[in-house]
Amino acid sequence: MPAAPIVRHSLHESLVAPLREMILQGELKPGDKVPEEQLCERFGVSRTPIREALKVLAAEGVLQILPHRGAIVARITEEQVEELFPIMASLERLAGRLASAHASDADIARVRALHDRMIDHFEKGEEVEYLSHNRLIHEAFFDLAGNATLSAFYQQILTRIHACRFVMRKSREHWAAAVADHEKIIAALEARDGERLGDLLEVHVTGTTAGIARAFIARMKEEAQEVPAARARRNPSSLSA
Repeated sequence: MPAAPIVRHSLHESLVAPLREMILQGELKPGDKVPEEQLCERFGVSRTPIREALKVLAAEGVLQILPHRGAIVARITEEQVEELFPIMASLERLAGRLASAHASDADIARVRALHDRMIDHFEKGEEVEYLSHNRLIHEAFFDLAGNATLSAFYQQILTRIHACRFVMRKSREHWAAAVADHEKIIAALEARDGERLGDLLEVHVTGTTAGIARAFIARMKEEAQEVPAARARRNPSSLSA
């Protein structure tokens, strides 16, 4: 029998996934400069494979590579919210319907346990831990859907909008609204009501989550405007030219 072909991955390809995960986990935040030297030390590689991996992430829209500045983590824009969130909502709707049909009782119990831990972190004001469990719950719907292509599309879009889903700090009002959505979502899963679950997930993304994203963008704009104003207050002479 002929030998099966050996699939060889280049070094930079093996770096793309962990670098992407650093962004999804919030270790590298929107607007941050990617610290190439630190990454070389962390992964024990030279700058060349790191830079090749960064080019891949830039092609995905996750990073921006700027002349003379290197790579920075991309900031999401209002246009991307309007473009990407409806896509994400449609993916989550389908995942919810499929998960409801395919999940075992044990699967549903596992998602319920994640939800209960998430609520516990919410009540304690532990936002980092809350966001981590929030992400695990949404990923669980795609795992239970049993559709690899659907999951791949989800991960691709998620990486583009990571900052507004599972990294960004929320106002207390937005946080409470997200929790209320999740209570209904888990109840629909436990009832195996796929249509309602899909509807709730879609509304959650296009309503609550998109609202959080817009608030995040507005806050970033305000902070960007505050920087030159603060500099001007420290150095009034800079205003006269």
